[in-house]
Amino acid sequence: MAEGFARAYGSDVIAAQSAGLAPAISVAPLTRAVMLEKNIDIGDAFPKGIDLVIRQGADLIVNMSGRKLPAQSAVQVEDWDVRDPIGQSEEVYRTVRDQIEQRVMRLILAIRARDAEVDTRRLRRRQ
Repeated sequence: MAEGFARAYGSDVIAAQSAGLAPAISVAPLTRAVMLEKNIDIGDAFPKGIDLVIRQGADLIVNMSGRKLPAQSAVQVEDWDVRDPIGQSEEVYRTVRDQIEQRVMRLILAIRARDAEVDTRRLRRRQ
């Protein structure tokens, strides 16, 4: 879900990749369904291992596993306390989806604000 929201709302500042400590073999059909309710098609998404994402040069890992990540690299980790909806009702999926959407939007806004500050500093140095 987070990858779908990040791609839909923040592709100008985020190159999102979803990954997990023990990725499933596929994205849950109910996950796809509730994301389509937000007009976000994650049909091309597939579970990946976190090692792959780290090797590809991630700058930030958002951990929603509820577990401490193994110290694999110097990549910054942000922990989000989000319920796992697998095996739960459709309403739980929607609640989790909406929580993730809000968190992703806050992250995107923070990155945009940081990038704007960096741009402002660069302009000041040139003057």
